[in-house]
Amino acid sequence: MLEIRLIVRAAHLLAAAAWVGGSFFYLIVALPALRSGGSTPGAAGQMAALFKRMVTICTGVLLLSGAYLAFDRLTTTTLGWPYLSVLALKIVIALCMFALSIYLGQSTIRRLAKRATRLSKAAPQLTLALGILVFVLGALLNILFETSAHP
Repeated sequence: MLEIRLIVRAAHLLAAAAWVGGSFFYLIVALPALRSGGSTPGAAGQMAALFKRMVTICTGVLLLSGAYLAFDRLTTTTLGWPYLSVLALKIVIALCMFALSIYLGQSTIRRLAKRATRLSKAAPQLTLALGILVFVLGALLNILFETSAHP
């Protein structure tokens, strides 16, 4: 059973790191380079399509592995309200990230984003900020779990 937990936890962490790290790279490196005129529109479209595919895969892995890990932790030991509250907050924030990625992944939205609604402009930065917050909450969950399992 330990091996399954390790594999699922590794998949969860790798998917989260790929998505959040990819978002960081996309916002800090790729978009400024593309905007400076250093590439063709076809290359920008291809990069966006590949990033969307990666986010879609990461979303699936995160949903499946997150459900498994939450169930595993909740059935392993008695956890207090602090753990359950942080877990609920992490789930809500992760679902907001998934909703934002679906919103941004729609081709009509991407085209309209150039006309720029407030949400379309802020969504990539908001997704990254939420991703970082989810990582912090995950670390806090580990601390709370360790504390409740080994007081």
